[in-house]
Amino acid sequence: MTTRILLADDHALVRRGVRLILDAEPGLKVVAEAGDGAEALELARTCEPGLAILDVAMPRMTGLQAARELSARHPGLRILILTMYDNEQYFFEALKAGACGYVLKSVADRDLVEACRAAMRGEPFLYPGAVTALIRHYLDRVRHGDAVSDRLLTSREEEVLKLIAEGHSSKAIAEILVISVKTVERHRANLLHKLGMRDRLELTRYAIRVGLIEP
Repeated sequence: MTTRILLADDHALVRRGVRLILDAEPGLKVVAEAGDGAEALELARTCEPGLAILDVAMPRMTGLQAARELSARHPGLRILILTMYDNEQYFFEALKAGACGYVLKSVADRDLVEACRAAMRGEPFLYPGAVTALIRHYLDRVRHGDAVSDRLLTSREEEVLKLIAEGHSSKAIAEILVISVKTVERHRANLLHKLGMRDRLELTRYAIRVGLIEP
């Protein structure tokens, strides 16, 4: 399937260059261009993108602000930040805003396509400097005694996820966990929302990736 891409950057020349890179790749197609974050939000409602690529510094609404709004309104949308700023603060803010990748414009011709493919596989994409920043941040938290294992899913959600990935129906999961089918469906909806996923297949892939089940 072709990945439909929403591209937002306030410089038309940059958009043109990025579009040339992406449209030349099989399975990637820019379907909408925005000059700022607010326009990106409007276009996302109508063009149904699977991936949004956002510049950080834009008028009216920045890429980080737009990323937060897009994450809230379109939980299944993948988001990449494309920026000229090799800046740790922007990088961490991008992750908090829901972005799954951070790509520098200076190496976009080398990294952007790979980042798009990783995003659509549900994998993060980080340039080498960002990886270094993450490790340094983690070690600083350990050094200061901060908790480093903020769990994304509750124990019950992990139980439900494991059973979903093993192929059990909602009714079967309800019987195994001695809860109602309605509760199972609520947990399933929460899992999809928290993980930014669309269906059972994506949940199963995630469960394999985090070691809940074996492939």
